[in-house]
Amino acid sequence: MSPWSKSLSLSGRRILAACVRQHYSLTTELIQNMDKKATWDRFYTENSSRTPTFKNFEWFFGFSSVQDMIMPLIQTLSRPDALLRVLDMGCGTSALGPSIYRHSPLPVCVTCADISPVAVRLMQEHIRAKAIQPHNPSSQLEFLELDCMHLDKHFGLSSVDIIVDKGTTDALLRSREGKGKAGLVLKQCLKVLRDSGSLLQFSDEDPDARLLWLETEAQDPGVMRADVGVQEVGELRGVCYYCYQVTPQPVVSK
Repeated sequence: MSPWSKSLSLSGRRILAACVRQHYSLTTELIQNMDKKATWDRFYTENSSRTPTFKNFEWFFGFSSVQDMIMPLIQTLSRPDALLRVLDMGCGTSALGPSIYRHSPLPVCVTCADISPVAVRLMQEHIRAKAIQPHNPSSQLEFLELDCMHLDKHFGLSSVDIIVDKGTTDALLRSREGKGKAGLVLKQCLKVLRDSGSLLQFSDEDPDARLLWLETEAQDPGVMRADVGVQEVGELRGVCYYCYQVTPQPVVSK
């Protein structure tokens, strides 16, 4: 078994175990079809029906685990003449995007995007009911139904400063038909990111597997190239998580 296949297998078992712990009926379907909108619509519908009140569902970990990685990057990329644009890609019903909006001292426009209209509706209703206030009064928060293989249909080229991906690429890579889609999503991220911007992928995939994939998929001679780095987030419940940072670089014409 290759390191890549082994890492995907481990990731799949962890997701499956999480679902069993939470008594979901989607186990096999979820693991094999995590690239499908219908799977996530059903997942969030069943999830929301199990509790009388809304509860955020977090893949891997919550905002507090990565706050010290995201907030300094916002400070570094801030522009005095405009809101910093942050995309929480594949947001589901996570509190990650709203937490960035709530905690950033600098003005940000946070877009929480997901392919599932069920997840988007649940988050919109929750935010309206909870009335979260931003740290900076100029900050903005929006929720958007969007297939992340088509980011450039909503965002302009080189218009986004930070893209946060907490488990979205992992879900695509683990599904039966999602590996090609994961590559398309990465290329879309590099299209809409500014040259100074960054994609942060949070994952439990081993660097030996993920770095090779990122370095291969993020290079297109004459069209795009990117720098790729990794740092350890830490261990949670016996699982080690990583932050992969992908930064687009200008393509030099010969």
